Amino acid sequence: MADEGFSVRQRRVVVVGAARSGVAAAALLARRGAMVTLTEMRSVIDEAPALRAGGVALELGGHTPETLAAADLVVLSPGVPPDQPVLDAARRRGSEVIGEIELAWRWIRGRVIAVTGTKGKSTTTTLVGRMLDAAGRKVLVGGNIGVPLSGQVDESTADTVHVVEVSSFQLETTTTFRPWIAVWLNFADDHLDRHPSVEAYAAAKARIFANQTADDWAVVNADDPVAMARSEGIAARRELFALSGGIADGVVVDGEWIVRRTATGVDRLVPVAAVELTGRHMLGNVLAASAAASLAGCAGEAMTRALRGFRGLAHAMEPAGEIGGVRFVNDSKATNVEAARRSIESFASGVVAIVGGRFKGGDLRQLRDPLASRGRAVVAIGEAAPLVRRALDGVVPVVDAVSMREAVERGYEAAAPDGVVLLAPACASFDWFRDYAERGEVFKREVERLKAQVRR
Repeated sequence: MADEGFSVRQRRVVVVGAARSGVAAAALLARRGAMVTLTEMRSVIDEAPALRAGGVALELGGHTPETLAAADLVVLSPGVPPDQPVLDAARRRGSEVIGEIELAWRWIRGRVIAVTGTKGKSTTTTLVGRMLDAAGRKVLVGGNIGVPLSGQVDESTADTVHVVEVSSFQLETTTTFRPWIAVWLNFADDHLDRHPSVEAYAAAKARIFANQTADDWAVVNADDPVAMARSEGIAARRELFALSGGIADGVVVDGEWIVRRTATGVDRLVPVAAVELTGRHMLGNVLAASAAASLAGCAGEAMTRALRGFRGLAHAMEPAGEIGGVRFVNDSKATNVEAARRSIESFASGVVAIVGGRFKGGDLRQLRDPLASRGRAVVAIGEAAPLVRRALDGVVPVVDAVSMREAVERGYEAAAPDGVVLLAPACASFDWFRDYAERGEVFKREVERLKAQVRR
């Protein structure tokens, strides 16, 4: 909610990093009267002409200590580690160092529903937004997906609900950020290439609750021990959800319905038949979204309308075609081991998993059990291919592929005649691709190419 005392007029502000969030923050700061410099490691950015026209000075090709030394305020893009020595020096000189989410929070006028977790953030955030929209609320969806929160500030009104996906990178640089409803979906080892430890990663996630009060809500996965432990003793009221069903109060599946159990009875929210997403873990995302939407005053009928026809997001358990009896599924967003495990467990048998990329940490051996009961083979790709082979060889056959084209072809050969080729990398994409989205798009193109080849 807007901090009326926060102003950047005539202040020297440096924005570090020119990804989507940094560009949006720089443009917003310039509109609010700051003297803005955007510093970026790349030597060329597409947004340069528009930023310069808006009054933003650009420092491209690296970050100079002198630029940061002159700043009254430093704003970090999520991809910029906050513990760099040059940033520590700025703090010692009295500069405030915050992230883009924190900056936008100080100016938005509406309420915030924030969603975090290791897996399922984008799907859940999108679903909450769809549910509130179906209920007739003014809603803006963004953050770590879509439009950065800084890009929503000018549209924000007192009756706006901002539904915001927030990553650990964004949360670790918050100081006053206070969601009305904070959702923690799950927790597993991830981003250990950025966070110094699993403990630090969990602490960053837990910041989603740090500034909440008794007027706020925390929606927490009762099946996740880390989320539960980190939410013990917080100021906000807790609303639990559990795919296992093992809670007396909260949102669960009861027969053919998603229901909210309370001390006074059971309220039916959404028929399970309305859920058109693949995978049991996706049903867990629907429980979380239903809990948040219900707390925000959304009726079950609106939630149901929002779910019908929603088959998920691109690159998240996305159907990518079928050749003969072999299905192809694109879960390129499964960038950690836990996400890949859940992807594999979404199928009963016949899975040929494409696994690999740039390893971020975790234990690939956690994929052994689901593959032992469901897997037909693994295609190992990218920098992590040797790690994949060592972790999974002996459970199912492991073959290497030196390109996505070869991965799709080898996957098809191993999955025939009736299996599933599943892109569930358990790794980042940056060895071969710009991001997970490019990886997923290339996978889908290669499936289409193979389909045309097989038909000839």
